Amino acid sequence: MKISVVIPVFNELESLPELKIELIKNLKSYKNWEVIFIDDGSSDGSTEWLIDLATNSENFKLIQFYRNYGKSAALNEGFKSASGDYVITLDADLQDDPNEFNNLIECLKKGWDLVSGWKKNRLDPLNKRLPSKVFNFVTRLLTGVKIHDFNCGLKAYRKSVIKSIDIYGGRHRYIPALAGQRKFKITEIIVNHRARKFGITKYGGSRLFHGFFDIITILFLNRFNQQPLHLFGSFGIGFFVIGFFSELLVLYYKYNLGDPFSKHIALLIFGVMLIVVGIQFFSMGLLGELITRSNQDNENRVKHFYEKSS
Repeated sequence: MKISVVIPVFNELESLPELKIELIKNLKSYKNWEVIFIDDGSSDGSTEWLIDLATNSENFKLIQFYRNYGKSAALNEGFKSASGDYVITLDADLQDDPNEFNNLIECLKKGWDLVSGWKKNRLDPLNKRLPSKVFNFVTRLLTGVKIHDFNCGLKAYRKSVIKSIDIYGGRHRYIPALAGQRKFKITEIIVNHRARKFGITKYGGSRLFHGFFDIITILFLNRFNQQPLHLFGSFGIGFFVIGFFSELLVLYYKYNLGDPFSKHIALLIFGVMLIVVGIQFFSMGLLGELITRSNQDNENRVKHFYEKSS
């Protein structure tokens, strides 16, 4: 069994030496392990420190980005490179406790596919905790995944989970939701959370605003990713029917009541516009179906493959 630890890093130079010591302490009991750092465009000397570590150690590896691409991109590249049977993620700011590794791995051994940390006693200021509670409540309500802390950086996954999800934009906050859509077994455990020791938080209030659009995207893709015509076609038919009956009404006024077209020009234009919009929506649905069909073979659908051992 191999353990992979994936850690995004952005300007955390002061934390890295202590983090390295804690990682070795908690991983040395496993025969086969690796730590993959992803330098997300650091400018405080973190890059140079990590390069020195990675080039002088077999267990530590570094992926260096050209610039800051964000946590989702960092995790996505780390997942691509991870070769462990179990994969653990955590932040590099020392707030996530590596002493929890064994508890997370034990849960995976019990059959869970994803184990999320729950920072029940969160040592952060109120301006971080309050938006986080709102975010977690809304996400839990919309996705149906019953955990308390979606955005906790400390998580453990089976390899099959990380190889079957694609993370970009701000979707790292919704990894449990993405895994839940694929019917992976998800649980959570209470983990130790520590106050920030060095540096400043990267958290901003805009995350809550952007998170709303991310969750809408995820819900939309989950429902209509395979059959986009069901969505766009419904709108298209609706607009077309309303427009068509608007035109029939204009004809009724013209030939049954004798009103000139000029008297109902607004209704006439409105009907034509709805018919055109309806055709456009239907065309978008057909185009989406073609794109979906062309991408069918790129999706990883297989969770396990079983056969009788010889």
